[in-house]
Amino acid sequence: MRRTSAVGLALAACLGTVPTATATAAPAAPKYGAGLDRYYEQRLGWGSCAKGPGDTMGRDLDKAGVQCADVTVPLDYAAPQSRTITVAISRLKATDTRHRIGSILLNNGGPGGTALESPPEFHARMKETGPRYDIVGFDPRFVGRSTPLDCGWSVGTNLFSAGLSRTSFERQVTLQKDLAAKCRATNASVLPHVSTRNTARDMDVIRGALGEKKISYFGYSYGTYLGTVYTQMFPGRYDRVVLDGALDPREYGPRLVKDAAGENEQALADWATWAAARNDTYGLGRTRAQVLATIDRIIKASARGPLTVGTAPESFPLDDTRIPLVLLTGTDSDTDTARASLAEQVSVLNKAAAGQPTRLSPQFAATLRFAMTAEGSPHGSVQSAILCGDRAAPRDPEVYWRDIERSRAAYPRFGALANNISPCAFWDGPREEPTEVKHDANMLIVSATGDPRTPHKGAVALHGLLPSSKLITLKGANRHAVYGVYENPCIDDKVNRYLATGKLPANDQICSKQAG
Repeated sequence: MRRTSAVGLALAACLGTVPTATATAAPAAPKYGAGLDRYYEQRLGWGSCAKGPGDTMGRDLDKAGVQCADVTVPLDYAAPQSRTITVAISRLKATDTRHRIGSILLNNGGPGGTALESPPEFHARMKETGPRYDIVGFDPRFVGRSTPLDCGWSVGTNLFSAGLSRTSFERQVTLQKDLAAKCRATNASVLPHVSTRNTARDMDVIRGALGEKKISYFGYSYGTYLGTVYTQMFPGRYDRVVLDGALDPREYGPRLVKDAAGENEQALADWATWAAARNDTYGLGRTRAQVLATIDRIIKASARGPLTVGTAPESFPLDDTRIPLVLLTGTDSDTDTARASLAEQVSVLNKAAAGQPTRLSPQFAATLRFAMTAEGSPHGSVQSAILCGDRAAPRDPEVYWRDIERSRAAYPRFGALANNISPCAFWDGPREEPTEVKHDANMLIVSATGDPRTPHKGAVALHGLLPSSKLITLKGANRHAVYGVYENPCIDDKVNRYLATGKLPANDQICSKQAG
């Protein structure tokens, strides 16, 4: 943020002779820059989280003792006197006030993920350390309850594959261009202000409004990039920082998935081994190679004509641009539960490819409804807006096509998805340059070696950029996001020890995947 110098604002020329007895002191210089003090020093109106009788999440937060408030922030930090927006926050206050550490701010990733609902579950993950913190969730600007953005898309994501042919790729170019046009038509006035740097500025306003000199932070996935940006923009204003599923900030941007094609292929192959051992249940093949061949046959069948899954009134046509997304969403964890869910979904696709009627589980139906219909439009809209607002993407469709074609041999199921064109190719350029890591930061980085979303190499790279950080590596797991959600005591205990003491381990740490 470009801060206006306070020197010229604090003093004014005084003409004529002023009696000493009536002289007044010069006005105090603004602490945070011209026009920003009123945001940092606002009084928050804490109250119920429930917005109405149908607000299940709000009622659950109320029952858990969480209170909610709206923080007012400027839409444009370069013009803080102009339009304002609100950022929704929630807080579960520390009960061990004698040993209170401070506030910890949460982000669940995305980009576009909410965390307003997270303080109770995060309190449980922290175990005996939880009562020592005010645990604060927030929905970043234009997400969830924070002045939400919705472009009116007919789908909930732009993360589709280019398919198997030039024709399917051209359809993607048309779709992605249309998605960008819809956002420009519906939200042109705010799109320039949707960025990670502005969210980091909002975080610092939250810190000030909470009355904290320093704030702790926990971020998953994209939240690791947000946390890194905050430490660079506001050095000295953070306490304990944990980044789980960390990104290399130099690689973050609209083509983020491109860097993970190999990890996703490996995760899918490992799942295929698991499914092959359960062929009697799922009928997908008795070896890894046979299961992967089944998947390839499904994709080729869908390229000839969309496969219809489900029954009226809820059925979905899935072609070779959609099915890789189903596979991608199913490979983010290697637990038996997650693998069984993907196996059931692939079994449905296999039946559809054979022309058989199919019935969807509630989970599969919900996944398809969110991704393939307007239900997920707010999430897809703001996710694209953040990515496109942070870093420019190549504008020539041929750049993407060449990358797709080059990737097919090595990454036959995910290369055309990871390298596909996105709305960012048709977006207006970002207002600011991407954040560069110039300041060292004490933080704890957590990463699994087989993470298929934010590859382990990104965590290693971030650790290298921040010499004072420490890295905890979970070996042998195809898992995205570990702490508190993967039930690995080694990871959980080390993170909680850091949150309790503020002391990083003396050296980088290794944990191993638990049986089962």
